[in-house]
Amino acid sequence: MNRELIIDSRASEVDIVLLEDKLLVELHKEKTNNNYAVGDVYLGKVKKIMPGLNAAFVDVGYEKDAFLHYLDLGPQIKSLNKYVKLALSGKPEAVSMENFRIETDIEKTGKITQVLASGAQILVQIAKEPISTKGPRISSEISFAGRYLVLVPFSTRISVSQKIRSSEERNRLKRLIQSIKPNNYGVIIRTVAENKKVAELDADLRNLVEKWEKTTAKLINAKAPVKIMSELDRTSAILRDLLNESFNNVHVNDPSLYEEIKSFIQTIAPQKADIVKLYKGKAPIFEYFGVDKQIKGLFGKTVTIRSGVYLIIEHTEAMHVIDVNSGHRVNKENSQEENALEVNLEAAAEIARQLRLRDMGGIIVIDFIDMHDSKHRRELYQKLKDEMARDHAKHTILPPSKFGLVQITRQRVRPEMNVEILERCPVCDGSGKIKPSILFIDEIENNLKYLLQDQNEKGVTLAVHPYMHAYLTKGLISRSIKWMWKYRKIFKINAMKNYHMLDYKFFNQNNDELTI
Repeated sequence: MNRELIIDSRASEVDIVLLEDKLLVELHKEKTNNNYAVGDVYLGKVKKIMPGLNAAFVDVGYEKDAFLHYLDLGPQIKSLNKYVKLALSGKPEAVSMENFRIETDIEKTGKITQVLASGAQILVQIAKEPISTKGPRISSEISFAGRYLVLVPFSTRISVSQKIRSSEERNRLKRLIQSIKPNNYGVIIRTVAENKKVAELDADLRNLVEKWEKTTAKLINAKAPVKIMSELDRTSAILRDLLNESFNNVHVNDPSLYEEIKSFIQTIAPQKADIVKLYKGKAPIFEYFGVDKQIKGLFGKTVTIRSGVYLIIEHTEAMHVIDVNSGHRVNKENSQEENALEVNLEAAAEIARQLRLRDMGGIIVIDFIDMHDSKHRRELYQKLKDEMARDHAKHTILPPSKFGLVQITRQRVRPEMNVEILERCPVCDGSGKIKPSILFIDEIENNLKYLLQDQNEKGVTLAVHPYMHAYLTKGLISRSIKWMWKYRKIFKINAMKNYHMLDYKFFNQNNDELTI
C-alpha cells in the first residue's frame, strides 16, 4: 500500500493528512499552542477526593480540573509518589532509578482515599484531551512510547504485542529486552519490533530512558500545576507509529518543519530520510495534492460513494448513527439479497474509513440494508472487521443483528474531527443580494490601499478567481502594476480555482488571512 503524509503548516495550526493509495483516510488538525495533548506529563495538585466515584479531581492548570479514577492510578502509584517526593525535595542524587526501592503494588479493588489526599502533588499524564465541557482525563501510570518499545517506569514486567504471533519471536524479543533493560523499568514491545536487531531496540530504549530522566530532572523544586514534559507533536507521533516500508512520501510546505521531520526520520529510520520533500509550489499544498476536494466530499451529513451508494451520518450526544442507502445502485441480474450484500460490503469499507477520518468515538450504530441469509451477514461482519483492522484506535464490533444493525464501540482520546463544508456565499455574504459588479475592482483597490498604506502590511498577497487574476495581471501595463506604482509597494496576486467569481481574500507574509 502506498502511504503519503501531506503537511500544511501555518502560523496558528498544522494540518496533517494521511493518504493511502491517494485516498484520504486520516485528517489531524494540530494547534501550534495546543496544551493538554495526549501523552503530555504534568505535575498536578489533588483538589478534591470523590470517594463515591473512587476518583479524584486534579488541578493541572486547565480551566476545568482533570479527572483521575482509581483504576487509572496504575499498580505502582506508591512508588511514583515516593519518587516524586524525593525529586521535589531538590536532591538529584536521591532519585537514581538504579538504586530506587520499589514499593508494593496497590490492590485493584482498593479505595482512592488509601492512596491520595487533598493537596498532594502527583505526577500525571494526559490520557484523553479536554472534550466539550469536560476537563482532561489523566493517568498516573506514566509511559513513554518509542518506535519499537513503550517504557513504563517502576514496573518490572516485559510484555509483547499480541499481534506478534510467533512464539519463537516473542521469546527472542523478551530475552533481548531482559538483557538490555535497566533496573526498575518495565517494557512493552510493540508490533513493529518484530524481527528487529538488538542495536535498534537498544537505541530506542536508551532514548526513552533519557526522556524519563529529563522528565524527573524537571521535577526538582517544581511547584504544581506545571507541565513537565511534552509528548511529540502530532506529526512526529504519526511518523513514529506509522512509518514503514509502504510509507512513500512526506510532503511539507514549511522549511523549518521540513528540517525537523527529516532529522526525526534520520533518528528512527535513516534509510527512509529521502521520503521527506519540501513543497515549493505556488498553489496551496492541499489543493495541489487534491486533498481539499476530498475533504469537501467526505465530511458533512451525506457521504456519496462513487457507485451511487450513500451514507447519512448523524451525531447525537449519546451516540453516532450511520444509515446505509443503495441510491441508484441496482444490478438487474442479481436478486434483492445479492444487491443488498454488494451495497453493504461497499458501504462497510467507506464506514471504516469515515470512523478513522472523523475520529468518531463512543457508540456507533450502523443501519445496513436488511439481509436474510445468515451467510451474507457473516460475510459483512468479516468485511467490517478486515477494514477496521487498519484502525489504530481500540474498537469492538458486534455481529449484525436480525434487524441489520451493527454496533461498534471505538476509543476516542481527542475531540471528534469536524470540518464545516457548507460555506456562506462570499459574493452576497448570505443576504441573497450582491454589490454592483462595476464597483468590484474599486472595492479591491480601496482595501489594498488600506492594507499597504494605512496598516503598512508587508508581503501582502491578494487571492482571487482565475478570471479576475487574468483581468488584473494580463496586458503590457496591467492593473496590478499600476497599483504597485501608485502605492509604491510590491504585492502578489494568486489565482485560486476554488474561489467564486467575485470572491477575494488578502493574506500576510505568514499566509494568515487579513480581515478588513
